[in-house]
Amino acid sequence: MNAEMARQITELRHKGLGYKSIAIVVGTSRENVRYFCKTHGLVGDVEQVKATFKDENVPSRCKFCGKRIERNPKSGKKLFCSDECRRAWWKQHPEKSMHSQEATYTFECAYCKRYFSAYGNKFRKYCSHDCYVMDRFWKNGNLNHVVPKSKIRAEIKDIVLEA
Repeated sequence: MNAEMARQITELRHKGLGYKSIAIVVGTSRENVRYFCKTHGLVGDVEQVKATFKDENVPSRCKFCGKRIERNPKSGKKLFCSDECRRAWWKQHPEKSMHSQEATYTFECAYCKRYFSAYGNKFRKYCSHDCYVMDRFWKNGNLNHVVPKSKIRAEIKDIVLEA
């Protein structure tokens, strides 16, 4: 077996081909391929070989901050070093989102009558949780009672800090 055959066997095994398929492509026997794979650590289920294979196309640095990414050999591609970097990158690049226009729906809120859009849910009735609560549990309330959650959280935080 020459170096070119060895390179081909290694490459095809990493792509997930079985011994018989590799033998046909390379032009040798199935047993020769199996023996080569056994002696070079390419044995086992095809999925195991794929999992331990280091893919050159997978980046080794974080897409956002450039920090080196530590990977579990059995995990898939990892583009970011942390959730914070992932969120920050997507916040800066919303145009890269794969949201389809067909899955974005526009509605009129059942409570405040404002128009809003929702992704992936074609049965929404309310623009926010606050409108839902006001419509369901405060039938006699008015629109001035709708308070954004962020404002409520800020008020609660102030009360806790004062205590």
